[in-house]
Amino acid sequence: MGRSGRRSTGPAFLGNPEVPVATEQHQIRLSLPRPWPARGRGEEAPMAEEAAQEQQTDPAASRSVRCIVKLGGAAITNKGELESIDAASLRSACAQLRQAMSHGGAAGKVVGMDWSRRPGDPTGPVVDVEGLSEMGGLGLDSNFVVVHGAGSFGHFQASRSGVHKGGLHSTLVKAGFVATRISVTSLNQEIVRALAREGIPSVGMSPFACGWSTKQRNLESVDASQIMQSLHVGFVPVLHGDAVLDELLDCTILSGDVIIRHLAQLLSPKYVVFLTDVHGVYDRPPSDPNAVLLREIAVDENGSWSIVKPALKGNKKGVEISVAAHDTTGGMETKILEAAAIARLGVDVYITKVGTEHSLRALKGDTSSEDWLGTVIRSSR
Repeated sequence: MGRSGRRSTGPAFLGNPEVPVATEQHQIRLSLPRPWPARGRGEEAPMAEEAAQEQQTDPAASRSVRCIVKLGGAAITNKGELESIDAASLRSACAQLRQAMSHGGAAGKVVGMDWSRRPGDPTGPVVDVEGLSEMGGLGLDSNFVVVHGAGSFGHFQASRSGVHKGGLHSTLVKAGFVATRISVTSLNQEIVRALAREGIPSVGMSPFACGWSTKQRNLESVDASQIMQSLHVGFVPVLHGDAVLDELLDCTILSGDVIIRHLAQLLSPKYVVFLTDVHGVYDRPPSDPNAVLLREIAVDENGSWSIVKPALKGNKKGVEISVAAHDTTGGMETKILEAAAIARLGVDVYITKVGTEHSLRALKGDTSSEDWLGTVIRSSR
């Protein structure tokens, strides 16, 4: 499975596609924090090869990241309604995240952290200041990172204005850039609030505001200092696909799937979980009655992949990719390419349906038994 060109076959995530970018791997400028406090944003950043060495010696980067979670846009929003959150699905995902983070698996006391007043609330939030001050800790393993898709947020604004194509000299593109960021950051805030209501100390981070940028749609520069420092003090960073500046095109869209791949390279998590609106990767659109759920995919060092489970009839390897008409940049292919790239790093990737017992087990890293329903993508080494 090559990284330099587009293919018409390959396994397909069957969910609402994100607005992706090209996926070629190349050297990027990467900023990491020095020992606390972090260096200024303007200082020269080490290259990607140097980042791993600095991460090993940097106190701010010493906490081991357990899991990077991707909340798929199709799983947490209503695809057919503009800027509409699937509240039940989001609540379920956040509750399961808390359960997976809880020490010993016990849910424990939920310390709500959303202290803001919502529209329509008759009274302000109730804050147990005395109880909070007496708590010795949250009882959570907060070494998680969350990245979410846009779903019904951002795609309309980006596709109508052509933000992904660049060209900020155009008033339409410039207005669309602003509109896209308003939409995706509003979703980010709602997801952070939902996590906070479950007592998860989450902080929203926008790639644009953190200094992430691209060159010809390929990720070129990453400032990871806020992510690393937030993990160091016990926060859960929550990132999202975003409109970003591009060195050659002026601007483009940075996919959440691309963000996850680079975070996996930087943070070396134990595993990565994709929560979607279906049970995993299928050999064809799941609406097809003959669709088969692929239980395990192995990725070789050269990027080629093979289906381990189940054995498809006729040793079929090519798998159909379904791309929605409104998807401007080939979303399904980007997802599987990024998941395969993560697996090549030696990090297992679990894809399963949000709000199920299988998603909870995936978040806990417990997918070894035969009754777990989902797709595992791992290195063949």
